[in-house]
Amino acid sequence: MPIKAIIIDDERLARNELKKLLQNHNDIEVIEEAANVDEGIEKIEMYQPELIFLDIQMPGKTGFDLLEQVEKTPKVIFTTAYDEYAIKAFEVNALDYLLKPIEPKRLADAVAKLQDELFKEKLGLNGQPNRGPLTENDQVFVKDGERCWFVKLGEIRLFESVGNYAKVYFGNNKPLILKSLNALEDRLDDKMFFRANRKHIINLRWIEKIEPYFNGGLLIDLKGGEKVEVSRRQTVKFKEMMSL
Repeated sequence: MPIKAIIIDDERLARNELKKLLQNHNDIEVIEEAANVDEGIEKIEMYQPELIFLDIQMPGKTGFDLLEQVEKTPKVIFTTAYDEYAIKAFEVNALDYLLKPIEPKRLADAVAKLQDELFKEKLGLNGQPNRGPLTENDQVFVKDGERCWFVKLGEIRLFESVGNYAKVYFGNNKPLILKSLNALEDRLDDKMFFRANRKHIINLRWIEKIEPYFNGGLLIDLKGGEKVEVSRRQTVKFKEMMSL
């Protein structure tokens, strides 16, 4: 089945040109298009595409603003006339970056890269909306100041509550995202992520050591070096889950 894509660009001519170029790629099906960020977010949530072609500079809000607001990030190929954004686009780890006017050869390279990535992940490309929990291969977009990342959930070892924000621990990075732990907990797969206490959600696959702690709780060492206390109430749940 073809890969379902949405084009998000404020210029109608640019959208039409890209659609024309994509007619040579039977493996990509453009199912929708959007002329601004808000419309783009709405259509991503509604149609759950596997891929978006995303312009960066748009009136009002940028492509980066869009990525911060969508719950589940599809694969992204940036399309822009501003090559000053190239470095930033690669820093966020986008699949590829196409400079306008788009050359057919560069588009073909980007599509080949996409196929390779999807093959590696062995995703079922059935285009069915996934309203269930986010899986370890789902990626989230994280922005902290000028730095941006796409992070696979499997690489995140810890979420920590900081006021209205959550600190996201992956690699050597600890950026903040504007989401509460409760909102995150609702969307995360509970077979993989566990609410250890009021302030922390841990990735069970990153646990290195478990030891008894005060008041019948547990202390967990994560592979990244963090120590997280499991509250007494959550310890009962944790032990049942892990059959301890």
